[in-house]
Amino acid sequence: MSITSDEVNFLVYRYLQESGFTHSAFTFGIESHISQSNINGTLVPPAALISILQKGLQYVEAEISINEDGTVFDGRPIESLSLIDAVMPDVVQTRQQAFRDKLAQQHATCAVSASTSGNQSNAPKNGEATVNGEENGTYNMNNHGEPMEVDGDVEIPASKSTVLRGHESEVFICAWNPVSDLLASGSGDSTARIWNLNENNSSSSTQLVLRHCIREGGQDVPSNKDVTSLDWNSEGTLLATGSYDGFARIWTKDGNLASTLGQHKGPIFALKWNKKGNCILSAGVDKTTIIWDANTGEAKQQFPFHSAPALDVDWQNNTTFASCSTDMCIHVCRLGSDRPLKTFQGHSNEVNAIKWDPSGMLLASCSDDMTLKIWSMKQESCVHDLQAHSKEIYTIKWSPTGPGTNNPNSNIMLASASFDSTVRLWDVERGACIHTLTKHQEPVYSVAFSPDGKHLASGSFDKCVHIWNTTTGALVHSYRGTGGIFEVCWNSTGDKVGASASDGSVCVLDLRK
Repeated sequence: MSITSDEVNFLVYRYLQESGFTHSAFTFGIESHISQSNINGTLVPPAALISILQKGLQYVEAEISINEDGTVFDGRPIESLSLIDAVMPDVVQTRQQAFRDKLAQQHATCAVSASTSGNQSNAPKNGEATVNGEENGTYNMNNHGEPMEVDGDVEIPASKSTVLRGHESEVFICAWNPVSDLLASGSGDSTARIWNLNENNSSSSTQLVLRHCIREGGQDVPSNKDVTSLDWNSEGTLLATGSYDGFARIWTKDGNLASTLGQHKGPIFALKWNKKGNCILSAGVDKTTIIWDANTGEAKQQFPFHSAPALDVDWQNNTTFASCSTDMCIHVCRLGSDRPLKTFQGHSNEVNAIKWDPSGMLLASCSDDMTLKIWSMKQESCVHDLQAHSKEIYTIKWSPTGPGTNNPNSNIMLASASFDSTVRLWDVERGACIHTLTKHQEPVYSVAFSPDGKHLASGSFDKCVHIWNTTTGALVHSYRGTGGIFEVCWNSTGDKVGASASDGSVCVLDLRK
């Protein structure tokens, strides 16, 4: 069995991505030419690097327990090796010697006890050693244990789930069209796809493939870069996509390329339509944010205020927006204004996501510093500093408000998804955590409220989509897919949930009774 440096690079790249080190993964990917390797990412399971290291460790442990004559002692080394120990020859030798000594001692003890007390029933059987109270190798190297058993009543049956296949690499993002059941997805295979799930669609798996190409030598060639972001306009007629190739693109809902927006110098991490649908806002690794005229494809204004890559943007209204960055800052800017209206500082690590509440009065932010903060334009320091998560917070969402929702008045909630495997629901007015949702076993990458605010969907790298009652915090539906879940989203009528996964699949859960 051989391993190439390309394969090692790919495993390290994937490990960085899965661990949430997006920027390190990007830089490493560029320097090691990941895009030029011919490894099919969809066939590589999550946590591949870790499982290979685990197997290597087990092999080293087995090697230590082989006797001089080549026979294997039926048991385990004195204690599990750590990875660092396993690559230090003198540690391995010392461990091996200690193991031999212990073995000799055990044989001597067994011989003595056998001669004095005959065959005692409580002696270890077949010479098995019991280590740390665990018998013969039954220890579990997975910190998270077995997948959590989910109550059969909440499990979504296969008949209620549709798995859409076509992408050739991880599917990082998905979004429903706001007026019909068209689901858009964006992948590492340099395509976005539009899936038609409308009832009147005769072939339920129709997919439009939106190939992201760049001009090279007078012809269009695939960019071979991840599609990182997508957003429908409010009328559902146009889809905008952002890519690692540095271009934003506008597509019709029929899958035709309407315009290409090129001014960023490097990957685009996020993009959003304004409500009016006349502007698109994008954030890039080049430390800038840009407002584009959606009709002409021209850049209206570029905002160069961050000192490091801009990670997320969100419109407050049709002309004012907030942006956040790995520089730990949040800027609020307005079209036509040549400096930020406000700068919020307080996070002690990169700020991953920002969201204005439905009224546009409060801005929520979440960070690798494990906190989420609530900001108001009326003051400099944060209104609330919410600390409860024990690892990075990847994303946040506000619950919807207005007629027909859980919050006709102002009783608004915020949901946070963290790498600590939990989702938290917050009462923002009181600055208190209402529910901690703990059924996931791995980092949670995405949360989404149903249109009426009564349910929350969450998606994790444990391959599960969970759907929770936001009032009680109870788990009401659960689905286990075939890959780690990067994004979950609800359709406009609130009866379907879409989820995109690391194995290239997109699944749609039908929640109608």
